Amino acid sequence: MSTGELLSIEPQELQFPFELRKQISCSLTLSNKIDSYVAFKVKTTNPKKYCVKPNTGVVLPRSTCNITVTMQAQKEAPLDMQCKDKFLLQSVIASPGATTKDITPEMFNKESGHHVEECKLRVVYVAPPRPPSPVQEGSEEGSSPRASISDNGSFNAADLSSVSRTPVERHKPQDISSDVKSLISKLTEEKNAAIQQNNKLQQDMELLRRDAKRNQSGIPFMYVFLVGLIGIILGYLLKRT
Repeated sequence: MSTGELLSIEPQELQFPFELRKQISCSLTLSNKIDSYVAFKVKTTNPKKYCVKPNTGVVLPRSTCNITVTMQAQKEAPLDMQCKDKFLLQSVIASPGATTKDITPEMFNKESGHHVEECKLRVVYVAPPRPPSPVQEGSEEGSSPRASISDNGSFNAADLSSVSRTPVERHKPQDISSDVKSLISKLTEEKNAAIQQNNKLQQDMELLRRDAKRNQSGIPFMYVFLVGLIGIILGYLLKRT
């Protein structure tokens, strides 16, 4: 716990169970130690990477306030799992009954004669409860490079070296659904029916060809038969006469 004249801050460092491509949050608890209203403001060396809610506010006398710090999902992990990001929490006595709307940047300006209490918080990556990969990830509490604070209260920090990690995706085979099976069965039945219908049409065409041949060969036979019959009748009539 970090203890100052105005606020007590717990914990003293921001611990994130680092996981790739996952948004992670941690919380800070501010405790007002005095009987006056205390205004606070949170700054970071990497504002695009973190979201602080609330980043400014007022802690009532002898009361507490919770701050949630959210780290955006990261596509790459820092080298050796060490983070150089830092936070600065500034606090100052506010007027009685002050609210967040009453907070101005001038309140945290030391040059204006205000008593500004500052507390530096570092970021530490810790191993998640169940690592998603077989590679063991941990945090080391070694000393990290110190960030410099400019006159306007902003931070300047070195860039982080990073190594990319690509998660392994496992694809599971998908079984053919019953709808696909029924569709295949229906198409097979339609194919067999079409083959049977085609065979029947071929048989009908063959019968028609045979009937046509018979009809063509039957015309001369009948003609000869009729001529012969007429000849016999005429011969019979001639004999009678």
